[in-house]
Amino acid sequence: MRIVLGLVAVGLLLVESGGMATPARMTYASSSETVAVASDSSATKARVDFDSQLKPIFKSKCMPCHFSGGQVYDKLPFDKPDTIKKLGTKLFTRIKDEHERQLIQDFLTQSP
Repeated sequence: MRIVLGLVAVGLLLVESGGMATPARMTYASSSETVAVASDSSATKARVDFDSQLKPIFKSKCMPCHFSGGQVYDKLPFDKPDTIKKLGTKLFTRIKDEHERQLIQDFLTQSP
């Protein structure tokens, strides 16, 4: 019983001294942070432009085969957004750069 009372007393001292946050303090202290996080997550991402942002990636990685005159251009033309949407993340077998992958992923998830 003495041990329990001692632990409770130490806990109360920590709370009162600011060494440990109470749920009320955490809610109060983080309420402005919560608003900031919510506004960041609700912010819309900038649209990924196929011609200026993605086509250069595909030209550097998939040329000449998937561009005009290439061996597989008729089946999989990488200068057309619909082809990229159809293939989706299967493109990542050739695209290893994380920034480029993120751009492609953002393009795939953005609404038309």
